[in-house]
Amino acid sequence: MMLHIPGVLSKEQVRNLRQKLQESNWVDGRETVGAQGAVVKQNRQLPEHGEVSRALSEELLGIIRRHPVFFAAALPLHIVPPLFNAYSGGEHYGMHVDGSIRHLPGTGQSIRTDVSTTLFLCEPDEYEGGDLVVSDTYGTHEVKLPAGDMIVYPSTSLHQVMPVTAGERVCAFFWSQSMIRDDAKRAMLFEMDKTITSLRGQMGDSTEVVQLTAQYHNLLRMWAET
Repeated sequence: MMLHIPGVLSKEQVRNLRQKLQESNWVDGRETVGAQGAVVKQNRQLPEHGEVSRALSEELLGIIRRHPVFFAAALPLHIVPPLFNAYSGGEHYGMHVDGSIRHLPGTGQSIRTDVSTTLFLCEPDEYEGGDLVVSDTYGTHEVKLPAGDMIVYPSTSLHQVMPVTAGERVCAFFWSQSMIRDDAKRAMLFEMDKTITSLRGQMGDSTEVVQLTAQYHNLLRMWAET
């Protein structure tokens, strides 16, 4: 399941975040990947353990955790604090799959990556190229979203960032371990959740809506890993 979530950040929030990022020192993005990823990765990242990166990451993580659509779609058990990257001057990230295991900073805990997320921090007309291209069982999808919008997709998907030929592409990105490991089951629960929300708006908490809600939670109870 791929999901576009608009307006996660307001335009003002994006401007404030970008201002802080512009005042920061960036490093070679290959420092945060393994040997295979380093071959195809050419970009810059904010140092993961730097003071600015940690502060912005914590601020952004608080917003993401409270977002109802993201929670309903990802059903996150753990979220790796967001990182920040930038592409310009032909920089790109070739076809790859995200690593299956990530470490939660400062905890000694490792998590499984089920859901990958990219939050766009610049407008599409600020740069040329730089599309996020995701390949899955349903084909190839090209993604280039407005600033403040987010794309959520399975971490099992092959994907790449096309070369940025003009301007600069700036994004935040992170991974989540879901309570529901299987993407198809997550998608089913998300569709049920949307349907229940729609029916409640039309019918209130009718007997049918309550029964459907009970089935949603029973499925979640059956499938969830905590």
